[in-house]
Amino acid sequence: MAYETIKVEIADRRATLTFNRPKIANAMNLLMMQELADCFEFLKDNPEVQILVIKGEGKMFSAGGDIKMMLTSGDPIDFEIIMGYITRMVLALYQLPMVTVAQIQGAAAGLGFSLALGCDVIVVEENSKLAMNFIGIGLIPDGGGHFFMKERVGITKAKQLIWQGNIMDPKEALDLGLIDQIVEEGEVEAAVDQIVGKFLASPILAVLETKAILHAQKLPELQRILEMEAAAQSRMRKTEDHLEGIKAFIEKRTQQFKGK
Repeated sequence: MAYETIKVEIADRRATLTFNRPKIANAMNLLMMQELADCFEFLKDNPEVQILVIKGEGKMFSAGGDIKMMLTSGDPIDFEIIMGYITRMVLALYQLPMVTVAQIQGAAAGLGFSLALGCDVIVVEENSKLAMNFIGIGLIPDGGGHFFMKERVGITKAKQLIWQGNIMDPKEALDLGLIDQIVEEGEVEAAVDQIVGKFLASPILAVLETKAILHAQKLPELQRILEMEAAAQSRMRKTEDHLEGIKAFIEKRTQQFKGK
């Protein structure tokens, strides 16, 4: 399949999906969300692939949702389309019958971090930055961010991390259990290749059965959370705090939130 905003390579039971908008930090616009949904659904029905690596082109994994898209998608119908693509891509990612590995360098923020957290294994280069930073623009996590954070660290810690929206270094994220491995600068691709090799040399059909069993019982919960995120995000986008957060981001100044 041909894509404009992502690249997909399949060979020897491995697929590699690359976010391909490097000039704008691989931020996700509407087309990219649609292509990711289409790609994950395609891979879901591809029995030849047993492991998927997700990475970003250039120096960044993904900065999350495209701010320009947020500014121009004021129409409720546009927003409904956006959330529909996000729901499709997250559900397909979670149900992939393959091991998924996030290969992070540079930064993974917002929706980009949500997708990384949706992977089975997360490998991060030591100088990277990680952030579930929706709160900074008056929004809540989407892309299943609530679900994946809770699965990794538990409800209480997930709430605190989401409310803080801090930029984390890999060591902090590893200590929290948000990621699985830190590697030296320039070594992340080699480390992921090694992980891929070990999985492909293992009895991977048994590995995938375990994943299928554990994910099947959690799928209805993820579906409910995605529905709740879409409804809540719609409400948050109408708040004064969200508008202030976007303006402050663009103007590079501290936000002045009012709780409205």
